[in-house]
Amino acid sequence: MPPMDRYPRDLIGYGAHPPHARWPGGARIAVQIVLNYEEGSENSVLHGDAASETFLSEIIGAQPFAMRHLSMESLYEYGSRAGLWRLLRLFRERRIPVTIFGVAMALERNPAAVAVMLEDGHEIASHGWRWISYQQMDEKTDEVETKSGVKPHLVVPYTLDTNDMRFATPQGFNSGGQFFAYLRDAFNVLYTEGDPAGLDAPKMLSIGLHCRIAGRPGRLAALARFLDYIRNHDAVWIARRIDIARHWLAVHPYAAKT
Repeated sequence: MPPMDRYPRDLIGYGAHPPHARWPGGARIAVQIVLNYEEGSENSVLHGDAASETFLSEIIGAQPFAMRHLSMESLYEYGSRAGLWRLLRLFRERRIPVTIFGVAMALERNPAAVAVMLEDGHEIASHGWRWISYQQMDEKTDEVETKSGVKPHLVVPYTLDTNDMRFATPQGFNSGGQFFAYLRDAFNVLYTEGDPAGLDAPKMLSIGLHCRIAGRPGRLAALARFLDYIRNHDAVWIARRIDIARHWLAVHPYAAKT
């Protein structure tokens, strides 16, 4: 066991007094939506993988097949063929800027989707080349050569809390109404914490979505209700992840510990 002074986890963070976010316009909360675009990059024997995908679908507890899993493929294809467009229309109608966590292989297979994402002003952030686990990948394999001229920037955290993935887990969301209520309650607590006449501690609410999950009609209706709900509040900054990162770097520039 490592000595306490070299323990690799940070269990304290900012403690009781995090830095004031100072969101633009004096906003009490920053709301950020991530739309994961992964369809066409998941585990599949078509991609040289040993087995089919088992994660984040309507088939909870799916088992890996050492062959094509046509039901799983169909569920993922719903995301790219229908769910994506339904979500993009909603964001366009509500004028909501989002960050796309795009898996490169998936984006490469659907250039029309990429064109609309860019046309609508959404940020496309790297979600890796494949939608697979990178935890055990060696550093040499994981090296990335940046050719775009854009300095890589890591943005954390990505929450599994206010996330539609809980529709695809045991004891998760079972209805759009549950999803809406959970998002609303999370927003209300953070909005209250950001009250300048109260705690005055503005926060960020990060909401994770997936085309094949949130793009279903009953779930999209809940998301639309939530977007309308927060639009009825003052001092709310709805931003892309890159906008929040740039703001934080400008307001709280990094200072190395001495």
